[in-house]
Amino acid sequence: MISVLQVAVRCIMCPSKKQARLAIPILTLLPLLLLCYGVGNVHCSTIRQNRIDLQALLGFKQGVSDPSGALSNWTLNSHFCRWNGVECTTTPPFRVNGLNLTGQSLSGQISSSLGDLTFLNYLDLSNNNFFGPLPLLGRLQQLQILYLNNNNLSEIIPDDLTNCSNLTALDLSLNLLVGSIPPKLGLLANLVYLNLRSNQLEGSIPGELGQLKLTTLNLGDNRLSGEIPKAFFRLFSLQHLSLEFNMLCHPT
Repeated sequence: MISVLQVAVRCIMCPSKKQARLAIPILTLLPLLLLCYGVGNVHCSTIRQNRIDLQALLGFKQGVSDPSGALSNWTLNSHFCRWNGVECTTTPPFRVNGLNLTGQSLSGQISSSLGDLTFLNYLDLSNNNFFGPLPLLGRLQQLQILYLNNNNLSEIIPDDLTNCSNLTALDLSLNLLVGSIPPKLGLLANLVYLNLRSNQLEGSIPGELGQLKLTTLNLGDNRLSGEIPKAFFRLFSLQHLSLEFNMLCHPT
């Protein structure tokens, strides 16, 4: 594109009138060429971004057992925005912003490829039979709602999850999670709903949770011990608190 412009300018400036006249059509077409060049770049960008989301979804599907056929239309015969459970933005480049596959009898491990869906703001894989560790989703900084409850997920809650800085609701209840509650959850300034009920979490409750503006906090039916953090008595927005079936004591 630059070379065409350079040739046209040189012809306009040359002493030969014949060469100058030849340059005029090139300059006339130049705006159209520039427009096409720009559109081409946008198109390539759209294709690249769509491919990222496509590969992320296919990577997730690869590790999933699907006895009920919930993912039967997850094929290259249709755009992924038309796949079961997938929601996309309404304007180009049509990025995935929601994935809802609750109660579909899915099993297997949840692939961390979902962490490449960087436009995602809603992820609900609850009420299935997923097992293994929680996926690494730290790149999902637009994610607001994460429901992975009522599965068979195990191992620890990764600190990586606290990079999802826009989370408002986090439900990991009814799983097999172990270890302690990460104090860094207190950095999720937008979090108002936190449900970790019915896992195998141990240790003390981090006082950092008292920095949040929670309306619901459910930590019941775990193996938590120690004092209830004094900071909890400053959770003025709290409407529902559940701490039963642990080994907790009142602060002294």
